[in-house]
Amino acid sequence: MPPSSPTPSAAGRARLPGELLADAVRRNAAAPLLTAYDDAAGSRVELSGDTLANWVAKTANLLQEEFDVGPGSTVAVALPVHWQTAAVLLAAWSCGAAVLDTAVEDDDRLTGADVVLADRDRLPALEDALGADPAVELLGLSLHPLGLGMTDYVGPARDFALEVRAHGDFFAPWGTPDPDAPGLVTGGLTLTLGGLVAAAGELAARLDIRPDDRVLVDAGTAAEAGPVAWLLAPLAAGASTVLVSNPAPEGLPHRAATERVTATLGVRIEGIRVLGAPG
Repeated sequence: MPPSSPTPSAAGRARLPGELLADAVRRNAAAPLLTAYDDAAGSRVELSGDTLANWVAKTANLLQEEFDVGPGSTVAVALPVHWQTAAVLLAAWSCGAAVLDTAVEDDDRLTGADVVLADRDRLPALEDALGADPAVELLGLSLHPLGLGMTDYVGPARDFALEVRAHGDFFAPWGTPDPDAPGLVTGGLTLTLGGLVAAAGELAARLDIRPDDRVLVDAGTAAEAGPVAWLLAPLAAGASTVLVSNPAPEGLPHRAATERVTATLGVRIEGIRVLGAPG
């Protein structure tokens, strides 16, 4: 079986998003899977398959054990494109929950969620929007490069960074995720959990993401394209990702060389294949 081949699902069952991460861990658990730069902050974070899987397991255990997230639950993700967002998304899907992916102007829609995970800067607006719905749990993320907690925050939201570290490194869902259940609700589109994997595979093929590609992705493009494009499609193809926020254009050629980038999405670097480009 070639390195990029997925493990077949039992009895032809549609595959789940978490299985794409499991495939990456089986291929090479120690290899870089998601490397994240923020040029405005001057930060770089590298996660191997094992490290990302550990964050996903801890986050899934937090959601399940503290908030009873499981099949039928809705987890609202009010986060920018970020390596911690990758862990949150994969964790919610591992629980069998639907992810409500929200834009800044969609705060009022979050009242239909069971749990809301939001970055620190959005918390004041969310607290106002959710004030009339105390049943909605709120978790805040500092999005610190090293995963540290929020500072100088005194509101009702629980601190994701402090909460998640207390949870286990192995996750087993209490309820079996259903591939036909909703997996992502964004705008007017709903994809099932199984549909997310199918869409990721189709997009990977359309963009010509290849096994062992190292894909440099502009975070602005990723935000517009959605998590199927920036997170799941590279996983489905057997590729790894270099995610760049606030990119400094003059430094991208050197970064691409240092990270051994083989393809780009949302930026052009001379001599490197642009995903989805004709020819």
